[in-house]
Amino acid sequence: MKRVTVLAGGVGGARFTRGLLAHLAVLAPDAAVTVIVNTGDDMWLDGLRICPDLDTVMYTLGGGINEEQGWGRPDETRRASAEIAAYGRGWSWFTLGDLDLATHIVRTDLLRNGSTLSQATEFLCRRWQPGVRLLPMSDQPVETHVCLAENIDEHTAGDYIHFEEWWVRYRARVTITGFKQQGLTDAVAAPGVLEAITEADLVVLPPSNPVVSVGTILAVPGVRQALRSTGARVVGVSPIIGGAAVRGMADTCLHTIGVETSALAVGLHYGARTNGGVLDAWLIDGTDAAALPTLAAAGIRSAAVPVWMTDLPATTAMAAAVLALAATA
Repeated sequence: MKRVTVLAGGVGGARFTRGLLAHLAVLAPDAAVTVIVNTGDDMWLDGLRICPDLDTVMYTLGGGINEEQGWGRPDETRRASAEIAAYGRGWSWFTLGDLDLATHIVRTDLLRNGSTLSQATEFLCRRWQPGVRLLPMSDQPVETHVCLAENIDEHTAGDYIHFEEWWVRYRARVTITGFKQQGLTDAVAAPGVLEAITEADLVVLPPSNPVVSVGTILAVPGVRQALRSTGARVVGVSPIIGGAAVRGMADTCLHTIGVETSALAVGLHYGARTNGGVLDAWLIDGTDAAALPTLAAAGIRSAAVPVWMTDLPATTAMAAAVLALAATA
């Protein structure tokens, strides 16, 4: 196992990759890991380019994450955000920590001076040394927006608002009718993304949101085809345990696109590569073992093991199960 590629969202993808690196350090210390990160959550705020998932993966793997909340920096202060709010600017529901602001300032400066997002990410990683090659899914801006089904605050039904506003400000409790990735038609996969998939020995879809994280990466032109054509095994890990999302509000996203909140339904949503989908294998929790025969009938080899990422040893064991499953798929 020399080349492993992970398609990641934020917290789930970051924590899984940390466990994967711990396992590979023992099993295959020479292995090279590439993490392709969702940038559909990116946005402009206070004149700065914010990349939530890229930063969460970078901080987590680089030892700079707030472990309790899973995003942002530990020991943060928010004096700058308070001053911005005093001017009547910014979003009170999305405050940026002072330490985190430094990352956004450096990234924005690089972008405004001609760097691509890939180049800016590479520069930021020189400090954090995440131990992986970290790639944005695209250098072109792609932003996920949601369509409101009802009037709320200053918004009316039919309005599109940024996914982060719906997710953070409204906690995904406002009914929506769908998702739209603005900029997707003009986007291309960032340099190295397609090669990281087609030249890999293993591709992993970690327990990230299947709709707005992994799903957004899959929507980038060329990515889905690269997954279908790669010689690597493609193994996914369910973000659903016992009919509930492990973290966040993935159940609301799934409901919006008409997919049941279950490990079985998400696996079938990704689909088998032998039938036009993207999976060779699907790792689910032991509580969902009853789904194994149905998944097998759909052409998806599966296994049921504990997939709660409660700590690093548990996550490392889960990563080991992914590699074992890949070897039999």
